[in-house]
Amino acid sequence: MNTNGWDKASISAIAQELKDQPGALMVILRRIQDELGWIPQPSVPLIADALNLSRAEVHGVISFYHDFRDHPPGRHVLRLCRAESCQAMGAVALARHVKDRLGIDFGQTTADGRITLDAVYCLGNCACSPAITMDDDIYGRVSPAKIDKLLESLE
Repeated sequence: MNTNGWDKASISAIAQELKDQPGALMVILRRIQDELGWIPQPSVPLIADALNLSRAEVHGVISFYHDFRDHPPGRHVLRLCRAESCQAMGAVALARHVKDRLGIDFGQTTADGRITLDAVYCLGNCACSPAITMDDDIYGRVSPAKIDKLLESLE
């Protein structure tokens, strides 16, 4: 599977493999999100059928948790911490700077598909606030200048 492509057989295989796990719905959704980067809307009935749930129940969980997305992310995902420690150390101004620089809001992707901006509510890096992640890398004590350099280094 890749970020934008998916197929019913792969989704069904994940659901069948994990359906007997405790908290199976969350486990299945997390696995799909990890493998694809998103949870395609047409996969909802497949997951619901495997778990004997309604489509509404599956959709409700996907839409409740902000970490799940129902559309493909950009090539890079920038997550900016919005928890209290980071806010106290400048994350509000940093968020404003990033939004202005990218021309998007939280939960959106740049028009060129390059960067998705997400809010998170603690990265566990409070001693180095404000913190962000870019893809799988975490950065602390991030300033507007530091984030600008990071954004410029992306392909």
